[in-house]
Amino acid sequence: MDDLAPLAARLRALPPSCGPVRLIAVDGHAGSGKSTFAGRLAAALGDAPVLHLDDLATHEELFAWTDRLREQVTGPLSRGEPARYAPYDWTARAFGPVRTLEPAPVIVVEGVGAGRRALRPLLARLLWMDLGPEESWERGRRRDGPALRSFWDGWTAAETAHFSADPSRPWADALVRQLPVGDEWHEGPVQER
Repeated sequence: MDDLAPLAARLRALPPSCGPVRLIAVDGHAGSGKSTFAGRLAAALGDAPVLHLDDLATHEELFAWTDRLREQVTGPLSRGEPARYAPYDWTARAFGPVRTLEPAPVIVVEGVGAGRRALRPLLARLLWMDLGPEESWERGRRRDGPALRSFWDGWTAAETAHFSADPSRPWADALVRQLPVGDEWHEGPVQER
């Protein structure tokens, strides 16, 4: 699917899922292409905002960002109010200046764990990047280089534990696989829940 316009039209036509907003989650393993696809999808949606969950996670809380997401983002959006959150700076190891995320017809939420149990009731759709963990992690390691080798060693263990306890893929509405040009799209349910 090189042209995401038909998909964007279907997503815009969904009923709101979080106050006035349609939250569209793009989940998958680290290195699976979530950010790239989310950017393309956001463009097809008329430059919809993208919330990167890496902005809410920290070195100490790789997956323990649910409360921060609820308090700073989904809570305000569910009331039709702007969300305000301080993105984490992975180099400085500290939260940066506060950003505002205005309620929009569609907001794309991108990151590992975007389809977690605590967030699913607020999602209009859950999209899963269909690339296995080993291939995804290898892509991520190549992207980030040898300087982040130890981070990736810890990350892969943490991600494995997260998806073992709270899998997203079984709940995905569609699977997305990146192709050399465009994406391949398979509507769900993707497997028995």
